Order: sequence, then C-alpha cells, then structure tokens
Amino acid sequence: MFLGMTNPAATARLAGRREWTAFTVLLLPLLLVSMDVSVLYFAIPAITEQLDPSATQQLWIFDSYAFALSGLLITMGSLGDRIGRRRLLLIGAGAFGLASVGAAYATSAEMLIAARVLLGVGGATLMPSTLALIRNLFQDDKQRGKAIAIWSGAMTGGIALGSVLSGVMLNHFWWGSVFLINVPAMVLLLALVPVLVPEFKDPAPGRFDLWSVPLSMAAVLPVVYGLKEIAAEGFEPLYLGCLAVGLLFGYVFVRRQRSRDDAMVSRSLFRGRGFGAGIALNTVAAFAMLGSAYFTTQYLQSVLGMGTLEAALWSLAPSVVIGAAAPVSAALAQKTDRAHVIAGGFVLAAAGFVLIALVDTDSLWLILAGAGVLASGIVTVMSLVSDMALGAAPAEKAGSAASLLETGTEFGGALGMAVLGSLGTAVYRSDLADADPAVRETLGGAVATAHQIGGAAGEQVLTLARDAFVHGMQYAAWGGTALLLGAAVLAAALLRGIGAPAPAAAEPAGATGARSHEAAYN
Repeated sequence: MFLGMTNPAATARLAGRREWTAFTVLLLPLLLVSMDVSVLYFAIPAITEQLDPSATQQLWIFDSYAFALSGLLITMGSLGDRIGRRRLLLIGAGAFGLASVGAAYATSAEMLIAARVLLGVGGATLMPSTLALIRNLFQDDKQRGKAIAIWSGAMTGGIALGSVLSGVMLNHFWWGSVFLINVPAMVLLLALVPVLVPEFKDPAPGRFDLWSVPLSMAAVLPVVYGLKEIAAEGFEPLYLGCLAVGLLFGYVFVRRQRSRDDAMVSRSLFRGRGFGAGIALNTVAAFAMLGSAYFTTQYLQSVLGMGTLEAALWSLAPSVVIGAAAPVSAALAQKTDRAHVIAGGFVLAAAGFVLIALVDTDSLWLILAGAGVLASGIVTVMSLVSDMALGAAPAEKAGSAASLLETGTEFGGALGMAVLGSLGTAVYRSDLADADPAVRETLGGAVATAHQIGGAAGEQVLTLARDAFVHGMQYAAWGGTALLLGAAVLAAALLRGIGAPAPAAAEPAGATGARSHEAAYN
C-alpha cells in the first residue's frame, strides 16, 4: 500500500481475529525452540546409560543444537527475506519434526548428535521467521507492540518449561519422549500456517551472497564456543584464541556487507535510529538474563540441595510475575516515551540483581524474588527493544532484522555466562585457595567430594564451598547491577525522542502483493 504523505499510524490496518489466530499458531515453534535449549537437563543420565557416549560426545549432545542455531541465524533470516518467510518457516518445521523423530529413536551417540544439529538448523529457520512474520502481520504500532511482548514472554517461559516438562515426561516414558513432544506441534504448524499466514518476502532481494554464509558462521561459532568454554573452564589460551579468530572473521564479514549492494545484512537496516541501539540493548539484556541463570540454577541444586526436578519446578515461580511484565511494559510504552520504560526495565532488572546480592546460603524466597524481579525487567527491555528495532527496519528486511536480534541474544547470553561466571568463579577459588583441588575447581566437585568424605568433615567442606559460591554470586550480582544501571542511562540518552516505530507494511511476495494479502483476510 502506498501511503504517500499520509500519517502511517492513521492508515495502518488493524489486525483482526485471523491475524491473532495466526499469531497464536506462530507461538508454537517459538515455544518448542526455546524449550529444546533445556529439554536435555533430565534426559542425559538415561541417554548416557543407553547410548554410552564419551565425555566429548556428551558435551556435543548438549552443545551441537545451540551451535547450529546460533551459527545459521543470520543466514536463515536473509534467506527468509528472499524465498519467503512462510516458506522458510514450513521448511524449518518439517526439518524440526523429522529431526525430533531421529533424536527420539537414536541408537548411537553419533546419531543423536546429528539429529541435534538438524534440530538447530530447523530452529535457526523458525525463530527469525516467526518474529519477522509478526512484524508483517501487525501493521498497527500498538498491536505489534502487544504481540512482540507476548512473543518475548513466551520465549522466556519456554526455556523454564522445557526442563520441567522433560522431568515429567521422563517419570512416565523413555528418554526419547522429550523429543517426540515436538512432532504433534510441528504437524499442526504445517497444517495451519498455509491457511492462516500469508507469504511475505522482499520483492527485490538481489542475489543471495553465498560466500557470506561461511563467513557469518566463522564469525559467530568461534565466539560462542569460546565464551561458553571460558564460562566453564576459565580464560585458557585456546578459548581466547577462538574469540580472536571469530572477531577476525567478523571484521571480514562486516567489510563484505558494507561493500556489496546484495549484502546478506543490508546497510538499510541501520539507517533507522532505533535499530542499532535496539540490537545492542537486547544483547545487554540477554547478558544479564543468562548470566544470572548461571548462578540461580546452581544455587537451587548445589547450595539448597534440591533435586533437579524440584529445582526446575521452583524455577517456574518467577514466571508468575514475568507473564505480566511484557504486556504492562507494552501498554506503558504507548503512553510515554519508550526510552523511559526501557530505562525503567533496566533499573528493575538491576534491583533483581541487588536482591540476589543479598542472598545467603539459605534464602530460597529471596533468590526466587530476585530472579523474578530481574527477569521482569529483562523481559520489559527485550520486548520493547525488539519492537523498536523491527519497527525501525524496512519491512522487506524483517527476516534479517529478526535474525540479528536473535544472534545478539545468543552472543549476550554466552557473554553473560562467561563474564559473570568467571567473576563468580574467581571469587570462589580465592576463598578456597587452600582447599583440595577438586573442591576448589567447582561447587559441583565440592559437593561430590563432601559426599565421598562424609560425616562432620564432609559437612564442613560442603559449608565452606557453599559459602564461597554465594560470595562469588554476590560479587557477580553487584557487577551485573552496575552494568544494568549503566545500560539504563544509555537507553535514556540514546533512545530519547524515538517515537513509536513505523507500521509494518505488508510487502508483496512475488505475484502476491500487499493487496492480495489483505483480500485473503477479508
């Protein structure tokens, strides 16, 4: 639709029941992809017993999904803009469903790893496609903001739900059942999306830059791997080298994108004032979310001594307040400068870190309150900056814009675990400098050693290790507080005066233009 000089807000078509029904369907792949991040937490003992993976294979069973997902997000976002976001979503849903069946009935560790890689490839198509389609389905600013707020809450809740659902399924079925959960949802998606969701794509995308595909993967994967390993093992030369290699390829990738008219990441994305700032602030929010989760999950299990399922169930408690955070923030952003609401979200998240910093070795309700307050602030930020960044991007580049947002989330999460985890670990090891190496290395190692020793001596080791872990968590929480308060100041300064994002006009897909999309709804 050509708007000329008319006010876009006044001419944007309101979404009706059909669009909201389509949106509900689009939440299915989002929930499944986010759940698949945590679905193996309970299944790995049974998998180890039946498939007998080596230590390296066990790590790859966990990590291959995340690596394939993060490495292909940029590629899949750009591909969706070219071949159609709905088409890519359907291809990804089919791949995700088939990979789920393959994972469920894997007969070897190698087969399971391959299935997890294919799940990651499918996930990389699903996440940017759903967010980009939301950008296109909802042309009204207020409706789009509400939809993205729900989308952000669903993504956050899916990660927590995955571990709980995994535990429940494993109490009744074999380990492969945690993957078969995906299949009915993917079948439903394949049946309903062609009926409810119209196609959207860039009408003039240019050639697909094949060389940028390996370059983007070479930039993303070493950095994500290096950050994950630094969080687990510390600042080893190999992992620092991975960061350097990734940054070098990242520089080459950016230079290539700046020099080509048919770049995978279009320069037009960054012309909107809110896009670059939105990506950066979303990365900071993911940093805080995953960085805090690194400590809270260990606190519930290794400090309070909960079983895995019990800890997962308690971790759902903060979802009560998280569910309300995104819709409330979207409503506030319609009434006041969104810069203030985003800055307020960072301040709220910082208050959550302060509560975590006050936790001792027996503070269940305080740790849950801190996690809930922090997550509410982070969801507030992520929903608003996602809406802002997508609204600032051209509608025909919505897939690329969504993929950059998701890539920033992956980077931020890995960086948060690496930086805050390393800070906490450094304090932990300093407090236990004279302890046995197995005790000093990790809290998990200390718990195992204490159980082996037993008696009063074992209890003393456990008490010292738990005190040291909480001390390290407190330092990391104060560091997170400082970071988020700084982000609040930056958000207030950088985003001031940025109004509601421009409405997402429905772009023609080949012979199917915006008017035909509207006719399909009427």
